[in-house]
Amino acid sequence: MYLLAFLLAYLLAKYRANLTQEWSAQQVDDLIFYGALGAVLGGRLGYMLFYSLPSFLSNPLIFLDFQNGGMSFHGGFLGVLLAMILFNRKSKKSFFQTTDFIAPLVPLGLAFGRIGNYINAELWGKVTTSAWSVYSPDQSGIWAQRYPTQLFEALLEGVVLFVILWFFSQKNRPLMATSSLFLIFYGFFRFIIEFIRVPDAQLGYLAFEWLTMGQL
Repeated sequence: MYLLAFLLAYLLAKYRANLTQEWSAQQVDDLIFYGALGAVLGGRLGYMLFYSLPSFLSNPLIFLDFQNGGMSFHGGFLGVLLAMILFNRKSKKSFFQTTDFIAPLVPLGLAFGRIGNYINAELWGKVTTSAWSVYSPDQSGIWAQRYPTQLFEALLEGVVLFVILWFFSQKNRPLMATSSLFLIFYGFFRFIIEFIRVPDAQLGYLAFEWLTMGQL
């Protein structure tokens, strides 16, 4: 799913570059390469540090075992930021020029990631009797009717956010406007959905019996 996400981001980046005429083909190629590298390495390292630190410290090579745990959004986000800084030094683009350009590309990648979580039965929703539920297992293999929070996130953080940012960015906007809109809507959607999602087993609730790592 991640390969599909990066491929789609590349195609959309090419299309946006042709529309704006402000990015060369080489810059787009470099941008996607740096971004993909930052997302994968940062996401994986973030997962190890936030969710599996004892295992990572006892066996650092577990970092390479993608069958053992996944990737963290927080780590991936920080990895992409670092990658963008390195890219900007090479391309002479400003940091926010780059983030405004890539912001509309990110949501569909998030959608593919959440669909992958659903297929792998990860990031489960809470047990419910709601009609908006599916029969699925948790990390212990216990099956029950649960909120399909992965699909809710794929829809809101993925499809809906993509539509908002894509049409918003079709006109010239002030610097940082598109990036800020991404952060606002992503944060809002994620915060709301976390209320019906089971918190990460390694961390549980951080405070108040409802605040989770995802909401931070």
